[in-house]
Amino acid sequence: MKNIYFYAGSVAFVSFFLSACVTINIHFPAAAADEAADKIIQRVMQQEIEEND
Repeated sequence: MKNIYFYAGSVAFVSFFLSACVTINIHFPAAAADEAADKIIQRVMQQEIEEND
């Protein structure tokens, strides 16, 4: 009976360990990221100009 618990625990541990090693990589195109950053900067600058007027 103890062997069954040991076996089940070992399988659970190995399954958890293997699933923890999986990584998700997301690659953003550099040009799109630069364009988005430029738009955000322009919006912030525009808001600051409007607040100062």
